[in-house]
Amino acid sequence: MFLVHWIVNWLLAALALWLMAQIIPGIELREFKTALIATVILTIVDITIGPVLRIIAFPITLLTLGLFSFVVKAVVLKLTALFTPGFRIVGFLNAILGALVLAVLDILLRRVAWATI
Repeated sequence: MFLVHWIVNWLLAALALWLMAQIIPGIELREFKTALIATVILTIVDITIGPVLRIIAFPITLLTLGLFSFVVKAVVLKLTALFTPGFRIVGFLNAILGALVLAVLDILLRRVAWATI
């Protein structure tokens, strides 16, 4: 059962990433297979580099009541785009918008999917 849960979450995250690229013009994903690969790389970057960035950015995040966390997520997205062939983010503003849209899509897709199962 755990494996099914993990695979469904992976597919939902990839779908959210692909939809984000369709919504924001400055973000390009070649195909859905690229979104699947980018999701794995995004997870690896978020696990390895994300905590360091969050610790460094903690004072600013605290002062902005958590809003700066989207900037940290945008940096993680840009790093993911650097490591993923076929995934490109043009400009940092698009990365911030992508982080916002990705967070909303991820929440919505997971709620819809797990409510129907």
